[in-house]
Amino acid sequence: MRLLVVEDEVRLARALRRGLSAEGFTVEVAGDGLSGLDLARHGDFDAVLLDVMLPRMSGYDVVRTLRAEECWVPVLMLSAKDGEHDRADGLDYGADGYLTKPFSYVVLLAELRALLRRAPQPRPAVLGTGDVRLDPATREVTVAGEPVSLTPRELGVLEYLLRRPDRVVTKIEILDHVWDAAADVSPNAVEVYVGYLRRKLGRELVETVRGAGYRLRA
Repeated sequence: MRLLVVEDEVRLARALRRGLSAEGFTVEVAGDGLSGLDLARHGDFDAVLLDVMLPRMSGYDVVRTLRAEECWVPVLMLSAKDGEHDRADGLDYGADGYLTKPFSYVVLLAELRALLRRAPQPRPAVLGTGDVRLDPATREVTVAGEPVSLTPRELGVLEYLLRRPDRVVTKIEILDHVWDAAADVSPNAVEVYVGYLRRKLGRELVETVRGAGYRLRA
């Protein structure tokens, strides 16, 4: 397994290389964000350990750029920033895990093994089809680059559909995932909100599959 460690703290980078090499990994180290981004793009690594606070380019920007370029290599972020919003930002930008410093080496290896058990697959930080884009982190929606205002419920229906491209979903599935389980809501409410989305985002966006449900058009 080939690992890329992007870490500007020299002593920690050396310790990670020594420890991971002893575990049988082949390890390459980059000391700044831009170098790490270039290696991650072209180095055919099985996973990346990525610091957040880096020279030249932050770890957040590195992982966000990789995902925007459809590079799905597993990324575990390492950071001294332990706030809940810092962790949320890392995961929303496309990281697969977030470990705060100082960390246990045993936990690091366990997190790494968990990442490597998962096959790389598309995990876009921004969802989209055609001209429509939805950023789940900021809840911003654009059509052909122009912002569109959606209600929280409209956003929920759109996100559910965007996460299931080319799949027919039923009204009940949408209802179960977007509405509160305790709410007494008719499946016809889904039809109403699909109508709202069509008016705001384009009538061709959501296709009605007669007798089955709805499907997003590419």
